[in-house]
Amino acid sequence: MLRFRSRSTSAVLAALGLAIASLPAAAERLRTEYQPIELEAIAEGLSEPWALTFLPDGDLLVTERPGRLLRVTLDGDVTEIDGVPEVAARGQGGLLDVVTHPDYGDGENDWVYFSWSQAGPDGVDSATTLSRGRLDGDRLVDVEQVFIQDRFSTPGRHYGSRLAWLPDGTLLMSIGDRGAEPPRAQDLNDHAGTLLRMNDDGSIPADNPFASRSDARPEIWTSGNRNIQGLVVHPETGQVWSTEHGPRGGDELNLMTPGANYGWPVVSRGRDYRTEERYFDYTRRSMAGIVDPVIDWTPGLHPSGLAVLVDDTFPAWQGNFLAGGLATEQIRRIVWEDGEVVHEERLIQGEVGRVRDVRVGPDGFIYLVTDNGEGNDGVWRIRPAG
Repeated sequence: MLRFRSRSTSAVLAALGLAIASLPAAAERLRTEYQPIELEAIAEGLSEPWALTFLPDGDLLVTERPGRLLRVTLDGDVTEIDGVPEVAARGQGGLLDVVTHPDYGDGENDWVYFSWSQAGPDGVDSATTLSRGRLDGDRLVDVEQVFIQDRFSTPGRHYGSRLAWLPDGTLLMSIGDRGAEPPRAQDLNDHAGTLLRMNDDGSIPADNPFASRSDARPEIWTSGNRNIQGLVVHPETGQVWSTEHGPRGGDELNLMTPGANYGWPVVSRGRDYRTEERYFDYTRRSMAGIVDPVIDWTPGLHPSGLAVLVDDTFPAWQGNFLAGGLATEQIRRIVWEDGEVVHEERLIQGEVGRVRDVRVGPDGFIYLVTDNGEGNDGVWRIRPAG
C-alpha cells in the first residue's frame, strides 16, 4: 500500500482529481493477557522510520533514518518536511530521534529537536549531533545546531541518540559507545557511552554531576552505557528509565541516577558475539560501584523504544512499561508490584516485524514504528478492542 507522498506529487494528484492515499488497512484483533487489542496500520510504505512524536494538533512527526522528516496524520496522510540537514546515513547512522519542546505551542518555544549523525571533515567519521528548528508549514526554519559530541569516529554504529525531557525543562540525550572502542564508555572525558543532560539551548546545567570537574565532560549525567535505545521519564514519578543493548545477551532495563556508572564494558551479563565467552577478559557480571540492571534480558530483547502506561485507556495495564524489540519483533509489557518487576508479556511478536520506537499518544493509545527496510515499514497503533 503506497502511503508516502511528497508535496509536489500530492499537488499533481489533487489537480487531476485523483486519490492520494488509500485508507489504512482493517485492524487486526489480538488476544493478550487481560486486554484484547486491535493493531492497525496508520501509514505504510515508509523507509526505516526511527522515531515518532506528537504535535498539539494530533499529527505525528516521524523520522526516517535515511534523512527524511515526515508529518503523518491519523488518517494516514504523509508529507515530507523540508529543511533537515544532510545526515551521514551509513550503518546505524542517519536521522534519529525527534521530540518537541515541552512548551511547544506557546508561540515562543515552538522548537522541534532532532538527533542525527553528522559526517566529519574526512567524510568518513561521524558524530552524534542535536539540532532544533521551527515548523513553518511543511518546512523547518531557523535550524541551529545545539550540541555535537566531542569526537568524530568510525564505525557507523552505536549512536544511541534517544531524547527525553526532565520535569525541570532540561533535556536528556543518549550517546552510544560508537562500537569500535567500548572502553570509551568508562572515560568521563569522552561523550561516548553516556547519557547527557543539557538546557534547551545546549548550555550546561550547573547541577550536573560532573559540571565542576576538570577531568570530565560537564554534559555527562551517567556513564558506562553501551547503547541506550529506549528512554522515558515517568510522567508521574519523574524517574528516568532506559533500555540498552548488551552484546550477545545482557540487554538491560535501568533506572538512571545522575552520576551513576552502569558498567559497560567492565560489567556486562552479555557474551562475545563469536566466542560466547566474557566480552573482555576483565568483564565481570557485577562490581562494587556499578549499578546493576533492574532487568537483564538474556537471551536479548534487542531493545528499542520505551514507554509507560499511566492512564486508564488500558485499565488492566495501568502503570506497566512497554519495551520495543528489534530482532525479537515484539513489544514487551513489563508489570510492576511494590517497586519490583513481577511479570512480562509479549503483546505483539512478529505481526509487524522489527519495532523501532514505542510511544503513548495523547489519546492514551500505543503508537509504534517498524524498521524492516526496503520500504516495508510503517506507523502502527494499538488500541483496546471494542
